[in-house]
Amino acid sequence: MEVEQIDKSKIEIREIEWEGPFSWTGFENQNGLNKIPDIDGIYLWTFQYEQGYLVYCAGITKSTKKRFRQHTLEYMSGNYTVFNVLEAEKGKRVEIWHGWSYARTHREEYNERKEEILSAVDRQLISFRVFIAQMPDKRERARFEAAIMHQIYHSKEPWAELADRGMALSKRRKDEIPILIKNISNVKFYGLSKILEI
Repeated sequence: MEVEQIDKSKIEIREIEWEGPFSWTGFENQNGLNKIPDIDGIYLWTFQYEQGYLVYCAGITKSTKKRFRQHTLEYMSGNYTVFNVLEAEKGKRVEIWHGWSYARTHREEYNERKEEILSAVDRQLISFRVFIAQMPDKRERARFEAAIMHQIYHSKEPWAELADRGMALSKRRKDEIPILIKNISNVKFYGLSKILEI
């Protein structure tokens, strides 16, 4: 099947304003940051790094309040990967616990190490700096998330190894007109370019 040529004149340019840093929900007192506003859009989990923030993960949601509650439960259940935060803040991937499929098949190990792992989870959630951007269109959110993560996956920077692979991503289809996103922020991001095609 032949794909139609995209009319470049139809390419939109959008400015997306990133707000933050915010605290992971429930850790506002420990790190002195504001609570995440409840929005429909896209979010970044970052670690403080050099002169800015290193993007570890991007995600999309209809409600940050509900989504972060789900993420916290997954962390507390041992389903997500947990890092040595001091190393992550240097851009190095040093795992304390590997989540995902490993976690599902190693429940006995998780139960034996539960206290240690949950203590590390607390340190990681306290250290996360969360950024959010409003983006009401569901399909555009999915494209934006995919573009951010693929940019990190293809980066030659050593810190790119910090990002988990295997996310369910839905990048732009060939029949969709590209959108150029101008990322506006008052902080420096490592892993998110100023202009990103989605």
